[in-house]
Amino acid sequence: MSRTARVERITKETKVLVEIDLDGTGAAEISTGVGFYDHMLHQIARHGGFDLTVRTVGDLEIDAHHTIEDTALALGAAFDQALGDKAGIRRYGSATVPMDEVLVRAAVDLSGRPYVVHDEPVLAPYIGPVYATSMTRHIWESFGQAARVTLHVDVLRAARPGGHPDAHHVVEAQFKAVSRALREATSIDPRAAGAIPSTKGAL
Repeated sequence: MSRTARVERITKETKVLVEIDLDGTGAAEISTGVGFYDHMLHQIARHGGFDLTVRTVGDLEIDAHHTIEDTALALGAAFDQALGDKAGIRRYGSATVPMDEVLVRAAVDLSGRPYVVHDEPVLAPYIGPVYATSMTRHIWESFGQAARVTLHVDVLRAARPGGHPDAHHVVEAQFKAVSRALREATSIDPRAAGAIPSTKGAL
C-alpha cells in the first residue's frame, strides 16, 4: 500500500505544497525562501528516510513567521494523510541525537491526540538573517497539531564550556532527533500483522 500524501495550503499569506512518501529513500526538494529552514527540512527527509517535496511562497517581506508556520502545518497534515488508518505501524518512536556539544532527545506517539512538550535553553534570537529561534517551538506545536501526534523534544545538554549554546547546533539536533523518532514510529512492524496498535482499535 502506498503511504504517500500531497497537501496544498493556500492563504492570503502563503502558498504551500508538500508531497511525502513515508517509504522513500530520503530524497528531498525543499524551497521555502528561508535558507536555514530549508536546511532543517532536509534533515526530516534524510534522517527520517522520507521522500519529501516542499514548495512554499510566503510573505517574507513582512517576516518569516507565516512561511515557517504554514509549512509546518502542511507538513504535519501530509504525515497524517500518508499514515492513513495507521494499521501495522510501530506507533511509538524515540531517538537521542548528539551534535558536538549538544544532546537532544525526541519521543513521538502517533496517537491521534496532538500534544507537544518542548524544552530548550535560551538561544541567540536569530540563525541567519530571518530564522527566529523562537519559531522552533512553534514549528513543533504546528506540526504536532496537524499531524495529530504527541511529541516531546528535550535539549538535554547544550552549553559549551565558557560560552553560550550554539543555536544552530541546538536546533539542528532537534530536527535530527525528531526525524529519527518519526522514522521509527512510522515504520511497519512485521509482528503487528497489519493491526492498529491501540486497544481502542483506532488512532
